[in-house]
Amino acid sequence: MEKISSSSCNINLHAPEIVFFDLETNVPKKPGQQFWVLEFGAIVVSAHKLNEIESYTTLIRPKDLSVVPVKSSRIGGITRAAVKIAPSFEEVAERIFNILNGKVWAGHNIQRFDCVRIKEAFDGINRAAPVPVGIIDSLGVLTEKFGRRAGNMKMATLASYFGLGEQKHRSLDDVRMNLEVVKHCATVLFLESSLPNTMHNNDKSKWYGSSSIMTRSKTNGKSPSREETSRKSPPTSFSYPRTVPYARGSFGKVAERMKGLLCKAQGQPPLQQLLKHSHSLLR
Repeated sequence: MEKISSSSCNINLHAPEIVFFDLETNVPKKPGQQFWVLEFGAIVVSAHKLNEIESYTTLIRPKDLSVVPVKSSRIGGITRAAVKIAPSFEEVAERIFNILNGKVWAGHNIQRFDCVRIKEAFDGINRAAPVPVGIIDSLGVLTEKFGRRAGNMKMATLASYFGLGEQKHRSLDDVRMNLEVVKHCATVLFLESSLPNTMHNNDKSKWYGSSSIMTRSKTNGKSPSREETSRKSPPTSFSYPRTVPYARGSFGKVAERMKGLLCKAQGQPPLQQLLKHSHSLLR
């Protein structure tokens, strides 16, 4: 077992808070069309216990209202009438900046999508964008550590795998679901690491990359509608720049701080014990 010195523990007790966040945007229909942020949602959690410290969500009115559908194909989805009376991004930029800046950013596929859209939105109002001290992208982390036993690793698929309900594609609901998915994956990995010979299936083909696992759109024979197509997975008929505005290099430093936080887990409540043994998730 890895040993962490007490001096290392003392340094890492003041690790930054973690903010899970998510954006809802329009889905551009042709090359060159702009993404507009339609909703922002975030929860700030303690790195020690993962308890929720604060939350914030807001609809955002785009400059071009025509990019928002008049009616939503989802129950409780975002409509043109709803965003028409919402504040502009410039009006909520200060609040968004404060909740994001100087924290560890966490979310599903945020490295390629949400981080890029946040940077674009702040650039659009000629204002400096918030900067994370590290980024935890649960899509990449869970794909590497948990494997593709849950299928395509989209949030909706992971939530279905663990029986957490249907993804609502509303920012605050999705970030809370994201945190629960991470907790469930951590629990499974903890149990498997405790009894590796018993819990691990030798025939990994049954778990990883199974061709029998399909998304809803594949099983019912229907193509996804424009709105059902994830804004984080744009249509493949055209491509968008995959620029990453925030460096990945700082993530290793955050992982070390996170490991330091877990060094005090021994003899503490079960949740901290769980995180102690599954800290590889946050590498």
